[in-house]
Amino acid sequence: MSKRILIVDDDAPMRSFLCTVLGEEGYRLEEARNGTEGLAMLSASDFDLVVTDLRMPGLSGLDLLREGKKTRPEVRWIVITAHGSIGNAVEAMRSGASDYLTKPLRDPDELRHVVRRVLREAESERKIDLLSEELGRQFPPAETIFLGEKMAQVRKLVQGVAPSEATVLIAGQSGTGKELIARMVHNLSSRREGSFIPVHCAALAENLLESELFGHERGAFTGAVSSRKGRFELADGGTIFLDEVGEISPSVQVKLLRVLQEREFERVGGTRSISVDVRIIAATNRDLKEEVAAGRYREDLYYRLNVFPIPLPTLSARREAILPLADYFLKKFAIASGKAVDRFTPEARTAMENYPWPGNVRELQNVIERAVILAHGEIDVRHMNLEQRGAPVVSDGSNLKVNERETIGKVLAEVGGNRKRAARILGISLRTLQYRIKEFDL
Repeated sequence: MSKRILIVDDDAPMRSFLCTVLGEEGYRLEEARNGTEGLAMLSASDFDLVVTDLRMPGLSGLDLLREGKKTRPEVRWIVITAHGSIGNAVEAMRSGASDYLTKPLRDPDELRHVVRRVLREAESERKIDLLSEELGRQFPPAETIFLGEKMAQVRKLVQGVAPSEATVLIAGQSGTGKELIARMVHNLSSRREGSFIPVHCAALAENLLESELFGHERGAFTGAVSSRKGRFELADGGTIFLDEVGEISPSVQVKLLRVLQEREFERVGGTRSISVDVRIIAATNRDLKEEVAAGRYREDLYYRLNVFPIPLPTLSARREAILPLADYFLKKFAIASGKAVDRFTPEARTAMENYPWPGNVRELQNVIERAVILAHGEIDVRHMNLEQRGAPVVSDGSNLKVNERETIGKVLAEVGGNRKRAARILGISLRTLQYRIKEFDL
């Protein structure tokens, strides 16, 4: 589907010229006669790109850019300025513009080239953003990930199935590293140069999940002002990872079954069949056999997904990996935070070995990240607070209450007030953190 571009210029002939040149390229165009009108249109509709003059009466192009970035940070900007006002263009670039042009334009091809490049870069960045919520994160070395007999068996399964095109179903409790294993399968496959697109099925409502997976056509539902590709289309030639696939609704199960059988689907609100070349890796923390027996999951879909199962053990079932993983996370977070924390006390190491880790590797990672923030030099048991994780809050006058307030305050300060990250480090929900901030008047 063609990209949607907003042209903002108080000069009617210039607007007409821009629309003529870009219209010939097949873009869908909207025009605004000034900055105020452009801001209203930008707030009301979806655009991929704004091309705006900088010098306009009333709301200038620079002010439009700054205000527009607040409400539509994903939109790309190209600014146009007079040849003698390059300083304004530089200021616009600092404020978030992708590129600039000077007028009079030397050649229409210059406009075409810049618009194509900016839109191409935007599409590439969107695809990269979808690869992972934590793009660029470092995983533990393979010898640590696969430490122990149970994980050595997982390694053999990964190495065996990766070169094939078989659909893989990874089963394990939350926090056992299902996405990490999925990425390894992808990276060891012939599709490694293609995209790895994760979808966290449990995080989206039914109607949103269907649109996210298969895309939608313009007008398919309220707010669908333009067509959009789904994750399956973005994963074409690569791998799609369906996390918590046991959570999807019966109607989405039907569409997913068709993709598995025929490798084609329709967008929401569309009638045209779209074919994709995608490898599917799924993961679940549920027993899908039990879900099938209870009538909550399609049996035919289960067998299509369960072509090659990979079961993951809990962290408590491979206790030999606890301390090596803890050492890895300690080094990682100490470097990231710039803190001189380089060891655990013997008591801390014993406590970690004895703790059941119901949240598995993810809980261990969160505990160490929080401990690095609180500790100086070495991490002690008190920095991990393992005995209190999941415990009910006690009376206002207790020492625990005071410690809890101080801990939350320190973590918030270290992460610059980022509540989502603070909640993850503390091992509590965002809602609980917001309640504690209000309760403690932080």
